[in-house]
Amino acid sequence: MADEIKAFNDYRGKMNEVILGKQNKVINRLFNLDTNTYAEGALSTKVKEMLGLVSSMVLRCDDCIKYHLGKCYEQGITTEEMYEIFAVANIVGGTIVIPHTRRAAEYWEALLQQEQA
Repeated sequence: MADEIKAFNDYRGKMNEVILGKQNKVINRLFNLDTNTYAEGALSTKVKEMLGLVSSMVLRCDDCIKYHLGKCYEQGITTEEMYEIFAVANIVGGTIVIPHTRRAAEYWEALLQQEQA
């Protein structure tokens, strides 16, 4: 599973370079807006990443879920906190979010296993 994490991050980075390298003003501004949205402000980056994860789960975007899981991991979110995040996403999004929760739980476990490797 550690290979999946590396593959996801490598692909995301590579394709972001391709996309941003085309110098499309609208796309570049959108990426910049996204980056600035998650910067420290009245809300901490930790809270913003948790909000991003819940939103991504409700919208059922697996790539977004993986991205925000990684960021939550970097922010030091505990497994207990993570399962409360999953609970909020499932209450807001309904049972259709359950398959995404399964994949999110699997990816979270892989992130945790990196510590042991």
